[in-house]
Amino acid sequence: MPYADLGFARVDHHREVRTGFPEVVFGQGKTPEQVAEIAQELLTHGDRLLITRATHEMQTAVARVAADAEYESISRTISVDRRSEPELTGRVSVVSAGTADMPVAMEAVVTARMMDRNVQSHFDVGVAGLHRLLDQLETLRQADAIVAVAGMDGVLPSVLAGLVSTPVIAVPTSVGYGASFEGVGPLLTMLNACAPGVAVVNIDNGFGAGYMAAEIAKKNPSS
Repeated sequence: MPYADLGFARVDHHREVRTGFPEVVFGQGKTPEQVAEIAQELLTHGDRLLITRATHEMQTAVARVAADAEYESISRTISVDRRSEPELTGRVSVVSAGTADMPVAMEAVVTARMMDRNVQSHFDVGVAGLHRLLDQLETLRQADAIVAVAGMDGVLPSVLAGLVSTPVIAVPTSVGYGASFEGVGPLLTMLNACAPGVAVVNIDNGFGAGYMAAEIAKKNPSS
């Protein structure tokens, strides 16, 4: 059977067979007990687990069925990796405009690392102090894919894409004052980017950006 019916969820055991990575659990909206049961089911058929939008209560519940589960509080992720020293390939850089964007950026970092990419992070390098970004350019130009996370005006991905030849995955965040409309403002800025090489994911979707960057780096590994 390619999936297990738990009554409240149908757990996909063949996701890794089809896509190369196991089903990822979106914790938001689920109870801690539901998340733990899904986690236990996934780990009976695989050796990797990633849960996003997780809470401390979910971590406590998951720890009862997987003592080796790790909770990353900034990204709100729970992860398990039972493989022995997986080989890391490709390079992903994750850039955030501000410290307030770090939760979304860290979700991208955790995701790409779980997908066996070399990941470097550069936080608080927004365009309000452009010299901070320019200081990172030498490293950023060596990446196979860049995730650029920004709220407020959301211009970081467009500026960055004009400075590098690397694909830039833009992530708008819900960080900002009223007229940013909880991320709609930076989303529209990124969709209207004039620099080529920018692709945009949904508001606060660090997971989606990290996953896409890892896939790009896998196809075009620099290391």
